[in-house]
Amino acid sequence: MANTKISPKPKTKTVYTEEDLKDFDVAGKLGRPGEFPFTRGIHPTMYRGRLWTMRQYAGFGTARESNERYRYLLAQGQTGLSIAFDLPTQIGLDSDDPLAAGEVGKVGVAIDSLADMAVLFDGIPLEKVSVSMTINATAGILLAMVLALAEERSVPWSALSGTIQNDILKEYVARGTYIFPPRPSLRIITDIVAFCQSNVPKWNTMSISGYHIREAGATAVQELAFTFANALAYLETLTASGLDVDAFAPRLSFFLAAHNDLFEETAKFRAARRIWARLMRDRFKAKDPASWMFRFHTQTSGSTLLAQQPENNVTRVALQALAAVLGGTQSLHTNSRDEALALPSEESARIALRTQQIIAHESGVTETADPLGGSYFVETRTDEIEAGVLGYLKKIEGMGGTLKAIESGYIQREIQESAYAYQKQIENKKRILVGLNEYAQAGERPDFKIQLPPKTLEREQIARLRQWKKKRDAVQVEARLADLKTALEAGQNLMPPLIGAVKSLATLGEITNVLKDAFGEYQEHISF
Repeated sequence: MANTKISPKPKTKTVYTEEDLKDFDVAGKLGRPGEFPFTRGIHPTMYRGRLWTMRQYAGFGTARESNERYRYLLAQGQTGLSIAFDLPTQIGLDSDDPLAAGEVGKVGVAIDSLADMAVLFDGIPLEKVSVSMTINATAGILLAMVLALAEERSVPWSALSGTIQNDILKEYVARGTYIFPPRPSLRIITDIVAFCQSNVPKWNTMSISGYHIREAGATAVQELAFTFANALAYLETLTASGLDVDAFAPRLSFFLAAHNDLFEETAKFRAARRIWARLMRDRFKAKDPASWMFRFHTQTSGSTLLAQQPENNVTRVALQALAAVLGGTQSLHTNSRDEALALPSEESARIALRTQQIIAHESGVTETADPLGGSYFVETRTDEIEAGVLGYLKKIEGMGGTLKAIESGYIQREIQESAYAYQKQIENKKRILVGLNEYAQAGERPDFKIQLPPKTLEREQIARLRQWKKKRDAVQVEARLADLKTALEAGQNLMPPLIGAVKSLATLGEITNVLKDAFGEYQEHISF
């Protein structure tokens, strides 16, 4: 096929008029909220019926420290938990692994075994609080821990609600916390979806993430395009395995970023709903309207926050959160003012949460569904983003699909080129960042306390891990790990033996090593 270059970002005109919407199909492109193609929202009354779930992505240090933060946030009015795991947990390393040195509890909470998970949720009712976990390569293991903990507490799995990210493909193009090659990783995802479909019906089995793609440097168009490319790969894999699309699609959700361009971001969210609805109904022949609905969580953008004049980040986050609400998000995390410097302090996390609450209760934007619907500018930009996304999807399909595009490095290169262009705009002052390349102040320091993990954290976590290893039944651990090996060799669903393994207090690293022996490890495709 021709090597045509797709414009990753629509250009903005000085003014938009009725001429821009001359041939606009109101019924086909807009409809009404709660009706196909859901451009105006997936619910008829949107936030008049129910506000979005207010989450704060949090996790640091040990399970005990993170538990204290979760309780604090719930007491402040947060309505769902969003758990951040440290890097060793994300890539399947125990805290005492030499490769984990210096990273334990730094960017999230350290979870080595079911014992840690029990502490993490101490005093938190699993049957009442929705739990979102940003975890991918080790998603099945962490989910197994939650299910085992629910059993210990006599909480039926049918009562659990929450989400695991479980989106491994974007790790290969934007984030890097992969372990296994793509194809066996898709097998694990298929097992998780099939198991939860039958046993954990309220659990969202995948949160297909554009957030990390955007944070890596992609434009709004590329964020949606590459997210949908990954989603198509998952849908094709799951349906090829024999799963009914209408049985699992309603439990799929998405995770998108909100950046500073208020109208572009709002248009992006609206375009996403329309694209998904048509893909599901027309391409995958889904019959259930719930399968057509694009349900998404939004996080304000960490990459747009500055260490310079960090108090300005409160304003940036407010604009980004407003875009998400105007765009009809179902769930929202607002970043804290100090995240360019360190982990959020309690005070900063509270301000970030209050930002959502002010938008919800004081701004008036929740009083009507899709308040920007019909705007010449917003409808034009929605159409432009949709066209750009579909152009990328067509090109990726012509390359042989998402896996081929990832393996060739195409998607990675597109993101890298956009990130480079963005940085050049900053350096040339074609893009002004307040406090960085304009309106800067020399020698400024934040006047609030920076949250830093204790220096003894890693040593204490390792000591607890080794203590638990001494107390557990080593024979049971080996037996359950052997069950996992048997299931791997027999091609059986991996979730039951994973649950058995975590119940025996087999560690995250021990379980991951069994999977590595079977699947191997992924070697990154490097492009320059």
